[in-house]
Amino acid sequence: MIEFESMKKKLLFWIIIFPFLIIQSNQLFAQVTKVRGKILDAENGEPLPFVNVTFKNSSIGTITNTDGEYFLETRNYYDSIIVSFVGYKKQSQIVHKNRFQEINFSLEPNVFALDEIVVKPTENPAHPILRNIIANKKKHNPRKFESYNYKLYNKVEIDINNVDDKLRESKLLKNFQFIFDYVDTSAITGKSYLPIFITESFSDYYFNRNPKTEREIINATKISGIENASISQFTGKMYQNINIYENFETVFEPGFVSPIADFGLTYYKYYLIDSAYIGDKWCYQISFIPKRKQERTFRGDFWVNDTTFAIVKIQMRMAKNVNINYINDFVAEYEFEPVQDSLWFLKKEKLFFDFNLTDKTLGFFGKKTTNYMNIMLNAEMPEEVTKINDNVIVKENAIINNEDYWEERRPIKLTPKEKDIYNMVDSIQQVPIYTTYEKLVGMFAMYHYEVGLFEIGPYYKMFSFNEIEGNRFRFGGRTSNNFSTKLMINAHAAYGEKDNRFKYGTGFIYMFNKNPRTSLEVQYKHDIQQLGQSPNALTEDNIFTSILRRNPNYKLTMVNDFRTTLEKEWFQGFSNSLTFNYKSIEPTQYIPFQKTSITDTIFYNDITTSEVTFNLRFAKNEKFIRGEFERTSLGTDKPVLNLYLTAGLKNVFESQYEYYKINLSLAHKVPISPFGYFKYIIDAGQVFGTVPYPLLKLHEGNETYAFDRYAFNMMNYYEFASDRYVSLYAEHHFQGFFLNKIPLMRKLKWREVVSAKGLIGDLSNKHETIMDFPEGLYQVNDPYLEASVGIENIFKIFRVDAMWRLSYLDHDNIEKFGLRVLVQFVF
Repeated sequence: MIEFESMKKKLLFWIIIFPFLIIQSNQLFAQVTKVRGKILDAENGEPLPFVNVTFKNSSIGTITNTDGEYFLETRNYYDSIIVSFVGYKKQSQIVHKNRFQEINFSLEPNVFALDEIVVKPTENPAHPILRNIIANKKKHNPRKFESYNYKLYNKVEIDINNVDDKLRESKLLKNFQFIFDYVDTSAITGKSYLPIFITESFSDYYFNRNPKTEREIINATKISGIENASISQFTGKMYQNINIYENFETVFEPGFVSPIADFGLTYYKYYLIDSAYIGDKWCYQISFIPKRKQERTFRGDFWVNDTTFAIVKIQMRMAKNVNINYINDFVAEYEFEPVQDSLWFLKKEKLFFDFNLTDKTLGFFGKKTTNYMNIMLNAEMPEEVTKINDNVIVKENAIINNEDYWEERRPIKLTPKEKDIYNMVDSIQQVPIYTTYEKLVGMFAMYHYEVGLFEIGPYYKMFSFNEIEGNRFRFGGRTSNNFSTKLMINAHAAYGEKDNRFKYGTGFIYMFNKNPRTSLEVQYKHDIQQLGQSPNALTEDNIFTSILRRNPNYKLTMVNDFRTTLEKEWFQGFSNSLTFNYKSIEPTQYIPFQKTSITDTIFYNDITTSEVTFNLRFAKNEKFIRGEFERTSLGTDKPVLNLYLTAGLKNVFESQYEYYKINLSLAHKVPISPFGYFKYIIDAGQVFGTVPYPLLKLHEGNETYAFDRYAFNMMNYYEFASDRYVSLYAEHHFQGFFLNKIPLMRKLKWREVVSAKGLIGDLSNKHETIMDFPEGLYQVNDPYLEASVGIENIFKIFRVDAMWRLSYLDHDNIEKFGLRVLVQFVF
């Protein structure tokens, strides 16, 4: 089991357990004064936008949004809040210290007798200011500076929200009653929440524009309940970065239009609502709201300096009903400070996320506070920092739990409540029943159940069925991290009722180094395989493959497969691997190995090969979640290049053939905001030598109803083969660009997607001198084409594509039109 799974299991534990929680509203022990409320017109009850709300005798304030709502928080004590708005009487109300409270206002209009006035049309006074902001953006955009570095302090907190108040006496929670002492309420949403995770870090950040280089060195970190330093890479800056000076922002998904985008007037309405000194700088306050519903925009306000036109501070909140999944609310607050006479740099950042399936269901709050210190512009990056292979480095012994260390260095002291989160999480993990709950949750999340030194699974492979084996029963497992964090051993055994044959496999992976990654993996399998299946496809011993199959699968073959791979990552995004693979493939009555001549037919018992493959993979700036043995890519904004060079070694372990293969692929995801994003995959290759058809390029078919972007979804297995080929896959996700504008469709939050895939290749007749091609195997001299139009985000997780096969329509047993379904979790 990989180590970052432990963190995921802990979070999932809370998701599953805490629907049974109750929180009573008077059980609040907050250490911060929190106020939220709504301001209405006293005469007509309509909400009042842009009303000024401040703590008395302070500079802490905000304005109401278009629904008349506001929220404020402070660690200091102020005895009242004041609201004021042009044309209305000023009001104030008492505030209670260190509590959450809702304070609403009904403002009475001020009535004045005025002479007749004439209103003439003129330009919105906010627009000239906005044009000046845009004209000066490059000067203040940190990504346009030649170089800079700073120190930063990060604090991240995760809370369970919307915990239910009906089942407090549940037996499931009888051992966890002490957690109720930590309940609080959010001033932003008004939801009650329970903190479950907190982490802090200090790091040094370096940036150089040309050549573009960025490095973050995490010097110290403290994480509640987790001792894995690799998780610390996500507590720094580079995994949580928003830059308001760019036209588009990424809030888990790209495409959010910045309030100060060059084309902001296309997406926002702006209002000049105030002007005042902030420090010794005269500033304007401008409010912004979206022009249209469901577009990826924000609402809020910002203060801008009147001479440099730099943003001094900004609060922006995700617009209502944005077509994005799971993020129910998002608020970002930024404060800037002058570092030179005319340049401003980020000083403080606060982010708030509300993750929920719906507004009423159990979910999470994510909170992040960052302080930027010791900012140095145009400072040369130290040579030792430049030589670091990874963008994010966690120093050895970075985990520091000594509270005195943090007390001396924190720029903002933790509240007593925040300090207690560390103790609460540790206390929960000491409760005996917690371990059992965590294992059960982990079984569903990670597909294995941990039993001491071993993990049993994956459970979705324990039973499946196909035409060759009939009912297939499989039992397998692997060693857990309790056994070793260097060596993981796996094994499985399976039996088919119909073919009455046992199958089995075993292997191991040994980690020499985790970052940069160096590993050795050895695997042996005596089991059935589907040749010509994409690497992304569901495996044949997966129960979901059995259920979703659209054709009876008689094309499985028994394979003895020994594979050993040495992988070496040289630096972030660049790696090589060297693989030796011995394979013995057995024929079946449906997939025969034979050569027919005029006088005779020769039948072959197997095809035996030994081959060596060298792989080069380059994905610049690719980020990973690293575990003890496995890692999950978080992707990159650059193209991903893969090169495979293979040599077939004749007479090595009775290998029968000498051949050479080359394969080159390029994949890229390109944001095209606001029109969504575009994906493409180019794949080309050639086989040199004369080989039997199973060693040719068997183009990836798909005989299930599951959509597979790495396969030809309307092509059958063993339908096309080539010894020279090139294919192109193109897919565009519009992310609701059209459907968001249709009133009746808008509420469904469906999103449009279109795709097309093409293939052309060549196949020499020389390969038939070794072995006959099976009936129905064709070459692809003319282009093979298929296309689809689909809807994704159905119930937030389903994608359904209507697919058309556009060529080779005269082949037997094919689908000219079909539906394919994909389950996906995307924002």
